[in-house]
Amino acid sequence: MRPRPAGLRVGWLAGGVLAVVVALIAGLAVGSVSLPPGGVALELLNLLPGVRLHSGLSEREVAILTELRLPRVVLGLLVGGMLALAGAAYQGVFRNPLADPHLLGVAAGAGLGVTAVISLRAGAPGGDATAKLPLGVPMAAFAGALLAVALTWLLGASGGRDRTPSTLILSGVAVSSFLAAGQTYLLQQNVETLREVYSWLLGRLATAGWHDVLLVLPYAVVTGAIVLSQRRELDVLTVGDEEASALGLHPQRSRYLLIVAASLGTAAAVSVSGLIGFVGIIVPHTMRLLAGPSYRSILPLSVLFGGAFLALADLLGRVAGGQAEIPIGVVTAFFGAPFFIVVLRTSRRVAA
Repeated sequence: MRPRPAGLRVGWLAGGVLAVVVALIAGLAVGSVSLPPGGVALELLNLLPGVRLHSGLSEREVAILTELRLPRVVLGLLVGGMLALAGAAYQGVFRNPLADPHLLGVAAGAGLGVTAVISLRAGAPGGDATAKLPLGVPMAAFAGALLAVALTWLLGASGGRDRTPSTLILSGVAVSSFLAAGQTYLLQQNVETLREVYSWLLGRLATAGWHDVLLVLPYAVVTGAIVLSQRRELDVLTVGDEEASALGLHPQRSRYLLIVAASLGTAAAVSVSGLIGFVGIIVPHTMRLLAGPSYRSILPLSVLFGGAFLALADLLGRVAGGQAEIPIGVVTAFFGAPFFIVVLRTSRRVAA
């Protein structure tokens, strides 16, 4: 008999909530105009219905807090949580410790969809490439993401080979290169969109507003609800399809549902923040090492710590870059590339 996977511990859940609160307060207080953390916390409480507290902030400081920084930090929490959740789901579905929205080509597919929408909008009569993203952008990114993950999955088993971690990652690299070529072609045909798309490719939250938060929020809710509801099924999938079927689970149905949900979350995140890599590897692996191998712990903790990680990475990019902000994708890559090498070496030793 296999031991029953441990559930989510209250201590880790409290730690995740605390990490989100710390990232939220730090992201709102630190910037070109410093705000007192205590005043920021009180002003956040004032956003609750029926709460009226004296925060000590001026009207200008309140405007900076609520109109400029708060939507940016909230978007960072949402995007980071979705990318980390998607990475954890892909790792469980493919039983591959290296599975990640970017390494599987999912982000590249979503990027192609967004680039197509931006290019078509700019080329339309009276079109403006710099206008706010329309509501259909996440769906275009979703279509591209599903195309990418399907191509990677099929290519990974071409020629009758098993989908080993190495073949799956190589397939993702090949698919990403192919989709990047299509993206480059679109950009060459629509030169007026080059600046916007390249800025978006590096990953950014600098232009975030409440419009972006409202645009991505429904997708985040749907993705979170589906993936978190399948956390027990992911634990069962780790023992193999035959044992999962014997336990009354439909492995393929659960696998497809999780792939669609994770791709939807990745696409929504990419559509508003650009290509931000390595969040889906760093956070789930860290949670697995600290809280155990059960996805009943990994998934909810990935949402919380993933959001906190990206919000703090955005803060670091704002502070370390001085007048010129460092793109958030550069910050996550700085931490993620060494982490990926460590995970790769570890998986090779385990496979050997």
